[in-house]
Amino acid sequence: MTPKELLRSWLERQLDPAALAWLDEATEKAAKEAGDKPLYLALGLAPRKLGKGDLTLGPEDLNDARSARADWDPRGWSVDQAARILLLLATGERQPERFPELLDQLCRTGDLGELVAFYRGLPLYSAQDKLVARAQEGARSNMRALFEAVAHRNPFPKEKFSEDAWNHLVLKALFVGSALHPIQGLDARANRHLARMMVDFAQERWAAGRDVSPELWRCVVPFADAELEKDLARALELGERGGAAGAALALSQRGDAAAERLLERAPDLAGKARRGALSWDALATA
Repeated sequence: MTPKELLRSWLERQLDPAALAWLDEATEKAAKEAGDKPLYLALGLAPRKLGKGDLTLGPEDLNDARSARADWDPRGWSVDQAARILLLLATGERQPERFPELLDQLCRTGDLGELVAFYRGLPLYSAQDKLVARAQEGARSNMRALFEAVAHRNPFPKEKFSEDAWNHLVLKALFVGSALHPIQGLDARANRHLARMMVDFAQERWAAGRDVSPELWRCVVPFADAELEKDLARALELGERGGAAGAALALSQRGDAAAERLLERAPDLAGKARRGALSWDALATA
C-alpha cells in the first residue's frame, strides 16, 4: 500500500461513518477540483470534523509504514494530522510540479497545529529535493512542537540535510530542550565537526553553572581525541551536572582502551552501562 492508502485505512478504522464520508469527499475535491480553496477549507475544518484524538497504530501498522516508505515512523500522530497529510498527498498527486510552492504558502499562513502536520508529512511528499529549504526553516523554529515535527522520528533530515544543516539541527535540539534520541540517523550522521560543536556547548553550559544533557556525549565519543577526552573526564567527574551517565554509556559502547581508562573515573556508572542498566531512550526521558 502507498502512504496515502495506509493513512486512509488507518483513519477508516477510527472515524465514524459521517466523519469518514466528510474526509473522503474533501480528499476527492482536493485531488480533482481546480484551485486551492477546497484544500484550504478542508485543512481548517479537519480538527472540528474528525477530532484530535491519537492515531491508534499497532506493531503491524508500523511495519506497513516502513514498507510503504523507508523509515517512516508515524508514532505520536493525531487523527487530524493524519487527515491533513492525506489531503496534501491528494493535492500533490494532482499538481506535483507546484507542490513545493503550495507547501510554502501553507506554511506561511498555517497555525501551529497545521504546521506540525505539514512538517510531519515531509518524508511522504513528492519532489523531496525541492522541500529541503522548507524543512530547514522548520528546524530553525524555537517552538519545540514545530521543531520536533521536523527532527523527531522523521527520516527527511538524515536523508536530505547537508552536514552543516544537520549539525545545527542536532545542536538546536539541545537549545530548545528537546531529546536527541528520537532523531533518526543520529549515529550514522555523526561527524567530527558536530562533536566539537557539542563540546563547545557543554563548556558554555558549565561556565554558566548549568547542567549538560547526557545525550550530548553520544555525538562526541566516536570522535574523542586527546583534547576531547579531557572534556569527557570532566563530565564524568561532574556527575549529573556533566551529563556523566551519557558519557559513561557512550564510552562503554566505544569500548577501546582509552574509553576504559576514562570509565575508571566513574566505576558505578561504568558498571551500570556494562550491565545494560543505561540506555539512550531512558536517558532522554530522565
